[in-house]
Formats: sequence, C-alpha cells, structure tokens
Amino acid sequence: MRPSDFTSDRFGSLTTKPNSAWHHAYFMPVSIPRELSLDPETVAALSRADIALGRLSGLATVIDNPALLLGPALAQEALASSRIEGTEASLSEVLSAENEDVPIENENLREVANYLRAIEQGTELIASWPLTLRFFCALHETLLTGVRGEEKSPGELRRSPVWIGSPNARPETARFIPPHQDDLGELLADWERFVNDPSTMPSVLRGALMHYQFETIHPFLDGNGRIGRLLIGFELMRDDVLSAPILHISGYFEANRNQYYDRLQAVRERGEIDEWVQFFAAAVEHQANESAGRIRTLLDIRERYRANVRGDRSQVADLIDVLLENPVITVSAVVRALSVTQPTASNLLRRAEGLGWVRSAGRWGRGGKERWVASEIWQAVTRTDFDEEVAR
Repeated sequence: MRPSDFTSDRFGSLTTKPNSAWHHAYFMPVSIPRELSLDPETVAALSRADIALGRLSGLATVIDNPALLLGPALAQEALASSRIEGTEASLSEVLSAENEDVPIENENLREVANYLRAIEQGTELIASWPLTLRFFCALHETLLTGVRGEEKSPGELRRSPVWIGSPNARPETARFIPPHQDDLGELLADWERFVNDPSTMPSVLRGALMHYQFETIHPFLDGNGRIGRLLIGFELMRDDVLSAPILHISGYFEANRNQYYDRLQAVRERGEIDEWVQFFAAAVEHQANESAGRIRTLLDIRERYRANVRGDRSQVADLIDVLLENPVITVSAVVRALSVTQPTASNLLRRAEGLGWVRSAGRWGRGGKERWVASEIWQAVTRTDFDEEVAR
C-alpha cells in the first residue's frame, strides 16, 4: 500500500504493530458510524432502493410457495458471487449438477454447490440466530469444506495477516492490507453490535456499511467476499425487509466488478462513503427490479402452463413446479421430485415436449444422461439463449 493514497482518516488509517514480527503497515478501520450525513443524491438512491425492495417483498407475499421460484435465482447468486472470486462455471452446469444424485467431481461446481448449501443453512439459522461471528463462521465452514481453500481453516478466524492484490502480490506490493489478526476481536464485536442493535438507519444503508466493514476487516484467510455478500441478503431478512434470499445482488457486483472493488477501496483511502452507498443502493435497486420482473414472468408462465393441461389426467401438471425450481432437468430428477417410476418420468417429459414446455438438450455429466431444458423458463430467468450459454 502507498501511504500517499490514504488521504482521509474518516473511516480508518494506516498503522503498524510495534514489537511484532509483522512490520508492514495495515489499515485499521474506525467503528462503524451509527449516524451519517449523506448527500441528497445518496439519500435519493437509498429511497429508490427501498421502493424497489418494497415492490419485490410485496410480490413475494402473493406467491403461494415462494420456494418454487428460488431455485434458479439462488443458483445465479451462488454462481455470480463465486465467479467474482475466480470460479469458472456456467449456470447450465450448475443447474445440471443439481440433478445428479452422486458427488460432484468438478471442483468449480463443488464451490458453487457449497455456496448454495451455505444459503440454505443461513436461511434456516437466521430464524433463531442473530447475525454474529457464530453465524458467519458456520456458513464459512460450509463454504470452504471439501473445496479449494479447505486448508485455510474453514469456520475459523484467521491467525495471521493477509493482503489483497494481484495473484503474485507481496505485502510490499499489495493494494490493501486488512487489520492485524490481533485486532479482529474488537472490530468484530463492533460489527456485531452495529448489525444487531436496534437502529433507525435504513436497511439498505445498514447493508452497505455492514458489507463494507466486513470486507475491510477480512476476518478469514479465504472466502471473505463470498461470506460478505451472503450476509447482505441475511441482513435484509433479519430486518424483515425480505422473507427469503431472493435478491440476486452479486449479479450486479459481478457485472461491475472493478467498480465494486474500487468503491470499497475509495472509502478506505479517501473516505468516499457517499459514492460507495450510491453504488450499493443502485445494485439493490437494479437487482430488486430484475427479481420482481422475473417473478412476474414466471408466475405468468406457471398459470399458462396450468391452463394448458387443465383436465389432463396425467401428472404432467405436477411437472410445472419441478421445472420452475430447475429449468434444466433429467429423467432421474423427475423420478425423485415426483416419486414416480423411470418410464412414467420419461413419458411426462415427452408429454411436456409435445406441449412445448421442454426440449432435449443433449447428454451431460457422468454416464451421459439426457437433459431437458424448459426454454421459456430458462429465458425468463437468464435473459439468454440456452444453446448460446452452453457454447461459450
């Protein structure tokens, strides 16, 4: 880090650890502010984000079973957040892997699968646990077990310094060095109080400050970005803004990756909190509007498909919800989802093909199982063509 880059001490300053083997300067953040004076543009951005979240939340309450519309959205969130950290995988691969009833061999797909398990775990725990070190350490253990980074103490706070920069960066060339490990206890205690104490601060602003401080503290040797992004959704759930993790915010961060990192660093170096909050609020607004639009489209598809088979004596109507949960499907996945025989599952997919709901997408995975794609649902979720995505 270049000391000359740090021109403001509003949110922290560079310091050293005297009488320590670690002689490099590191950034020591101040406590998270409980009150902020923000520019009118920032206040307006927060207001737009709140309105968008309100629309999304209201829409989610009219769905008879919100879990039906979470599958692809959660997969997209897990994939985008993982790709920010260098994981190489596609949505078609992630959804196809979910159909497999065997361990996932591909390491990239295992990382995304772990992220999905961490989302499910957090969704269960948030009902009874506060957002504390215990909570995010449990998610961290799930995230890093059995994948790259497993040697970096899953579920445990780091006991050594870390630094951020290019893959071959050294402390001398790092762009950012987070707080010394001896400071983690004090900093995380303040983080816990900020997140859990009653506050009149808008939830989106709290989320922006919570995420900034978590990434700045960098409590783990690896996985900090993914856990920090997971916590955004859980903070919104804890504040009763959303009832489920249906905000795919990492998609915006992935699409604007450089700006995401630059805005976080600009708070540390120059105290540019308004710019960070505006960026964060824009991410929430954009993704909340996208999520709401996707849900409306999927609800329309479900009602049309149900109308198409009203009076049909087969179980093809039951296949609709299976496709909404995962628009990339196999015969064996239908067998498990509907508790039917393999011939019945195959016949149901052929019936769905005749109705124009699905088409064969070739063979994939161990054993070369045939997979089927519900093209209309896929496009509603991704705004892309399935074949084009597979060809990349």
